[in-house]
Amino acid sequence: MKTVFISRPMPADVEAEARKHFDVTMRNSNTPMSQAEMVQALEGYDAILPTLGDQFSAEVFAQATPRAVMLANFGVGYNHIDVAAARAKGLIVSNTPGAVTDATADTAMTLMLMSARRAGEAERLVRSGQWEGWHPTQMLGMHLTGKKAGIVGMGRIGQAIARRCHFGFGMTVAYFTRSPKDLEFDATPYDDLHALAAAVDVLVLAVPGGAETRNLIDAAVLGAMQPHAHLVNISRGDVVDEDALIAALQNGTIGGAGLDVYAREPQVPAALVALDNVVLLPHLGTAALDVRTDMGLMALRNLKAVLIDGKDAPNAV
Repeated sequence: MKTVFISRPMPADVEAEARKHFDVTMRNSNTPMSQAEMVQALEGYDAILPTLGDQFSAEVFAQATPRAVMLANFGVGYNHIDVAAARAKGLIVSNTPGAVTDATADTAMTLMLMSARRAGEAERLVRSGQWEGWHPTQMLGMHLTGKKAGIVGMGRIGQAIARRCHFGFGMTVAYFTRSPKDLEFDATPYDDLHALAAAVDVLVLAVPGGAETRNLIDAAVLGAMQPHAHLVNISRGDVVDEDALIAALQNGTIGGAGLDVYAREPQVPAALVALDNVVLLPHLGTAALDVRTDMGLMALRNLKAVLIDGKDAPNAV
């Protein structure tokens, strides 16, 4: 039986399915793997099921003489894995697209609503005991229906967000991506990110992480946004220049932000925590039991295809 190392505790159904097909070692910690642990796993197992935070860098691969033939990533994003370095050592890398799409899009809509309608600030008011009752000008936020949403990145998740904006809230949709998409609803492509930022009421980030998108949203993009506009990020934290975002929120350059991801997770800058005009979630994008189960089962299907059936991984990257 092939051996598989799983880097974090998994939902019960995923663990049970894994143990049916493989000799499984499941790490009992939710912290990222250390370099030493990653090297040991590469050298001691036939495959690894890693996830976000397990930084399989070129340095890690350089230290290892892998027995492993595959990294079946738990998640659609795989910028924590140096894929070129993995391939150079003969490893296949796969991910879990599709399983995460709707859940992540739902989280984007949660953040849009919470930020625009000041829901986080409002809940803190109620919990503080300082709420003095309803009145006509209490905590006035931005009504989303009919507003203009700008989507940065129009892959599976970006399209799912755009669909919710269009059909659910009657919003006008515009987008910035590498190439225009054939969509089932009207959406305007922009070839200039700054122009898109200036034109919308909500700017939603749905791009992959990595060197190409690091600090894509910088001071210039934030400065182009309208003072009432909101930024929502469900992609990767380092897509946004956090210092520039903090300044924009402090100075009223933008109206607010909703964040599910951060540049140095789990560290969140104290300056962000201190602000009322930002909603902060702890990377909840796919945090639903059925979704996380589907992700794990998809990762296992990739492992079974390679290790048991001798076929290509269905979701190789």
